[in-house]
Amino acid sequence: MKAMIFAAGLGTRLKPYTETMPKALVPVAGVPMLEILINHLLKNGINEILINVHHFAGQVIRFLKQNNNFGANITISNEEDLLLDTGGGLKKASWFFKDQQPFLVQNVDVISDLNYKKMLDFHNSNKALATLAVSDRVTSRYFLLDDQMLVCGWENTKTGETRMARADSQNLARFAFSGIHIIDPAIFNLINNEGKFSIVDTYLELASSNKITGFAHNPENWVDMGKPDELQKAESILKKLNIE
Repeated sequence: MKAMIFAAGLGTRLKPYTETMPKALVPVAGVPMLEILINHLLKNGINEILINVHHFAGQVIRFLKQNNNFGANITISNEEDLLLDTGGGLKKASWFFKDQQPFLVQNVDVISDLNYKKMLDFHNSNKALATLAVSDRVTSRYFLLDDQMLVCGWENTKTGETRMARADSQNLARFAFSGIHIIDPAIFNLINNEGKFSIVDTYLELASSNKITGFAHNPENWVDMGKPDELQKAESILKKLNIE
């Protein structure tokens, strides 16, 4: 399975660190986030990796070159001219996934003990267009899933905004998105947006007539390393999971 790492973001939540470096190179327990994730993917048998870059892109490219890509086969998708957001960044990288096999997408600031193989098996058995790692944890934005784990809508509890993809769905439960996806390349034939756009918007547009599913995992061994107050928690989880 190939993988894409979303590493192009501005990292505004991690200021002041990201005023002089990209989010991907912010260290956790002394190790840059990008290095942590690449090594984690390699340990899980994934060595064909595409990384998108924008903010301090040159630093990321030099870092990878200096470390011989950590032994992985790495391709850069350069968004220096225009930051494309998650949907636009994914579409720009579509050429990398021409083998027609499901592929993994993960945010550079996310780490967990999620079992990629089990998630891929779940994705394939459901013949899903996309499968999103989700968990039962407190946040402000949720995907709304039915009892078959189909994405039926989205809700922002802070603003009160609700967006439904399957209007007649019932018995919906809130799940927080974990920043990890498995996607079928068939999605690229269905994306009509151009330029900068969110993959969440795309999922909601496609969920009415396509299978966008949720894969539930343990939130205890998951961390968003994109916030300064979460970096200490990230260190303890990395040690607990023996990820470095």
